[in-house]
Amino acid sequence: MTSITRSAFLLLAAAGLHSPAAAEPTLRDVYEKDFLIGVALNTRMVNGQDARAADLAGKQFSCLTAENDMKWQLIHPGPDQFNFTTADAYFEFARKHKMEVIGHTLVWHSQVPGWVFQGEDGKPAIRDELLKRMKDHIHAVAGRYKGKVRGWDVVNEALSDGGPDILRDSPWRKIIGDDFLDHAFRFAKEADPKAELYYNDYSLENPRKRENCVKLVKGMLERKVPIDGIGTQSHFQLNGPPVEEIEKTIKEFAALGLKVMITELDVDVLPGRGPQGNADVNRREQGDSTTNPYTKGLPADMQEKLAKRYAEIFDVYLKHRKSISRVTFWGLGDGQTWLNGFPIRGRTNHPLLFDRELKPKPAFEALIKKGEEKRPR
Repeated sequence: MTSITRSAFLLLAAAGLHSPAAAEPTLRDVYEKDFLIGVALNTRMVNGQDARAADLAGKQFSCLTAENDMKWQLIHPGPDQFNFTTADAYFEFARKHKMEVIGHTLVWHSQVPGWVFQGEDGKPAIRDELLKRMKDHIHAVAGRYKGKVRGWDVVNEALSDGGPDILRDSPWRKIIGDDFLDHAFRFAKEADPKAELYYNDYSLENPRKRENCVKLVKGMLERKVPIDGIGTQSHFQLNGPPVEEIEKTIKEFAALGLKVMITELDVDVLPGRGPQGNADVNRREQGDSTTNPYTKGLPADMQEKLAKRYAEIFDVYLKHRKSISRVTFWGLGDGQTWLNGFPIRGRTNHPLLFDRELKPKPAFEALIKKGEEKRPR
């Protein structure tokens, strides 16, 4: 099919007007022999409230991640309180659509309720107290889904973004110490011995942070910590990072003998004022009309730039397909993306493959074409 014909077909397919016998290729089809193609979903998509999004996700993707619903704040809000109903819905959705599930995330400094780090009389918790809470949480959550999860983002974003220290000065590190990662991975291994265990972070295409990640993980491997892979979040921009740095990151992590995953892929099309690639959720910038130029939709020339950017990124991924086990997009459509509010609140961003009406964008067509080109005729 030509790209014009494909666009028409996809719109007819979305409306249910195409012939069932004419199956249009999907992302999960064309990359099936290369790596899992994943997507981050939200509550409404897996519990039946947004049936259109659910149908699209099930058809296009072979793997899912809960964007927020398996984080500590939502799944374990109180000392003796667990909310598993929504998390359970992801596993039922995955079963129905024959998708793998990635658990996200067991230990993170953000979206953690305050009680976790508190001791008696409002004082900070002590090391043994926090270690026990970490172990109990991991055993409860990872233990519940034992045998159902392909892998866990065990620790998320522990590396610092600057300064002399390798590690971020999070409450986990302040109270437990630098070895909090070792304990988290060992607790996860106890809870689900067969699940893959990952370290996940952003800006790993930055040479300094990439070097620190390699040092961190090498030390863990030397201490026989059970780690199976590294996830590079890959929150990219139209003009950065260079594909050379993307490739270096994959090669250096693969050289450690670990699996490499692209865990939170999107491409920010809006102008920013701060450092590119810094995906710290606490980061905030002030905006004006110049930082929110596409409120009425993404112009054709920008759609073309986005498509070319995704295509060059996937050229790197396909070149290193033997090292990459998964590529996950951080959202299904532009209406869902976290980048609408980050790092400047209230903007209209367009970083994904499907628009706000969940119609395929030229970037989607570019990746389908790229996937088809490498398939045997």
